[in-house]
Amino acid sequence: MPSMKSLTILALLAALAGSPAFAEKADRFKPLNVEADQPGRIDLLKQQVVFNGNVVVTKGTMTIRAGRIEVHETPDGYHSAVAIGAADKPATFRQKRDGVDEWIEGEAERLEYDGKTDTVRFVTNATVRRLRGSTVADEIAGNVVAYDSIAEVFSVTGGAAATPANPGGRVRAVLTPREGTAAAAEAASAASAAGAQPAVPLKPASALGSGK
Repeated sequence: MPSMKSLTILALLAALAGSPAFAEKADRFKPLNVEADQPGRIDLLKQQVVFNGNVVVTKGTMTIRAGRIEVHETPDGYHSAVAIGAADKPATFRQKRDGVDEWIEGEAERLEYDGKTDTVRFVTNATVRRLRGSTVADEIAGNVVAYDSIAEVFSVTGGAAATPANPGGRVRAVLTPREGTAAAAEAASAASAAGAQPAVPLKPASALGSGK
């Protein structure tokens, strides 16, 4: 039985979407662009550039925003970036999925992007969502969430920091039925019916591993 504090979700988004759809394939081969309010500092010896002040990194449809971002180039020419935010203003990530009107977005106090493997690690108070258009379809939260955009594999470990809504700081996932399935149709019907009824306060989703 998986630990409540450690959970791996394999190909989660591809399975929920119905047909395989990956992060924009062309993004991997697009140039990495950086914009910032303040001048960057270039370290030729370390092959590192540091930017501060509303920094925005783009690579095709991928966008990373943070107060500070460090960009490195490896000897074989790949770029990596570390985006540093804060508890009150986390670093953010957003990228379109290939072939569908869906986006992956998330935030954490620190983001680590690896251009060679096309992976992103969301570190400390991490939350990652899949959006259908502008509607949140699925959401994962934990202390560290790793996203492999090529294989569309997520790993989430360590509970998020304790909050009033999540006092145990557990790993959490909220998943919706795959579009086009009977479960999705039934959920839509129920939501439509609920819309005609008096509003009822929402309850927090149950935590994974709670047994409730």
